[in-house]
Amino acid sequence: MRLSTRIALVAGTVVPLLLVASGWVLVTLVGKDLRAQADERLAARAQSVAVAARGLLRATSHDRPRAEQARQRKLFTSALDVGVRLAGPAGTLMDGPQPTAPVPLPRAGTRASTVRSQGQSWRVLAVPVNGGGPGARGMLWLFSPDTAREAQLGLVRRRVLTVALLAAPLAGGVGWLLAAGAARPLRRLQQRAGGLDPHNGAARLEHTPTGITEVDDLARTLQTFLTRYDEQAARTVEALASARSFSAAASHELRTPLMSMQTNLDILEAFQDLDAADRAETVHDLRHEHARLLGLLVMLRALAQGDLVEAESFETIDLAELADEAAADLRRRHPTAEVVVDSSPGLTLHGWRPGLRSMLDNLLTNALVHGRSARTVAYAALSLRPADADAAPGIVLRVDDRGPGVPPQRREEVFRRFHRRPDSPGSGLGLTLVAQQAALHGAELRVLDGPGGRGARFQVTFPAEWSGHPRQPALPAHRDWLADPADRDRSPDPVDRPQGFHKEHL
Repeated sequence: MRLSTRIALVAGTVVPLLLVASGWVLVTLVGKDLRAQADERLAARAQSVAVAARGLLRATSHDRPRAEQARQRKLFTSALDVGVRLAGPAGTLMDGPQPTAPVPLPRAGTRASTVRSQGQSWRVLAVPVNGGGPGARGMLWLFSPDTAREAQLGLVRRRVLTVALLAAPLAGGVGWLLAAGAARPLRRLQQRAGGLDPHNGAARLEHTPTGITEVDDLARTLQTFLTRYDEQAARTVEALASARSFSAAASHELRTPLMSMQTNLDILEAFQDLDAADRAETVHDLRHEHARLLGLLVMLRALAQGDLVEAESFETIDLAELADEAAADLRRRHPTAEVVVDSSPGLTLHGWRPGLRSMLDNLLTNALVHGRSARTVAYAALSLRPADADAAPGIVLRVDDRGPGVPPQRREEVFRRFHRRPDSPGSGLGLTLVAQQAALHGAELRVLDGPGGRGARFQVTFPAEWSGHPRQPALPAHRDWLADPADRDRSPDPVDRPQGFHKEHL
């Protein structure tokens, strides 16, 4: 059923009911007013009739027949259109309209009351009369029929019902017209929403404010819903792309260590009498390839998590505390290494805890593994400081080493996926994870010369809007770090390519 039809039915039902209810109240009030007017007339008439009644009772008590007849005529004349009944020592006199059947009459009182007889109602006022002697006392009743009042009330009731019956179709029609006009913007919105192409997103739902709050609110709700739908659809596409990239990267990068492990296993199986030194070397190679496989899978999983993380996972983090935890874990794994942490307290960041911890772990591990020479102890120095007052406010994270450094022409390559030196024991994904997390947190990532020109410095500058900010700034629209770099370069929106940030600063 259409909304306009519903409103018309409601209007056609409610308006007559309201009219009937209002008419009932009106009839009640009119009835009270008419009754009050009748009581006032009875009270005014009772004053003149009571005087004639007292004179009649005195004449009767003194036994004066002529005076009694004259007083009786005067009594009936003064009553006019109301019924009168006088009960005295000599009997009861009645005249005018009044109940014919015997009915209980009220005793003396200040107000009139209602009595009913043979389907009619009467207003009755009882007045005690004292003629001035012991035999001149009686009771006077005045009667006013309710016929006129009931006729007027009946007329009002009929008119109210007539108006209610006429108002039902009229109110329904007017309600339908008004509802049809009011629902026209809603129908236009429905037509625009029904004609949306799911491939074009919410941009096709154009809505001009109508001034009708409900319609405008509904349009904004639909636009918000469609926008979120588009976001979720895009995230689903990215999740599928990440899954495909994960599968492709895993199958490509794991092929070599798996083949090497297969070769070593074939050697162990084919040469049962292999001498102990060769067997130990083969087993060592197997363990090495196994560790590399595990490392690759862990790194690929971390990259996939970074591609799919949502804003709800971000929280306020004490970056100095997180750096201390990462350094402590690194010292346990490398007890001979020198790991130095220098941080300012109270440096908080709104970020993703697992991703930031992965960034710190990989920067420190890279400094120990690659940032050393053959004659030095593995060394990594991590510092956290607020940004310089002259520069943009924020937090600066630096990790220094004492290695050979990174030549300027290669400082962009170190962040590429699976890029590593031939003698590197890593997977080639550690610095890629660092770049991913820097982009995810809106940070600037740079490779510089170390202090005094010795070694390398990896510097991450987090902007001020992420430092202790109560809410999450917008995440990058495109996150595809598992994809092949060539595929990322073919992204339809080059602004959203996630690796573009460090190419500008390295």
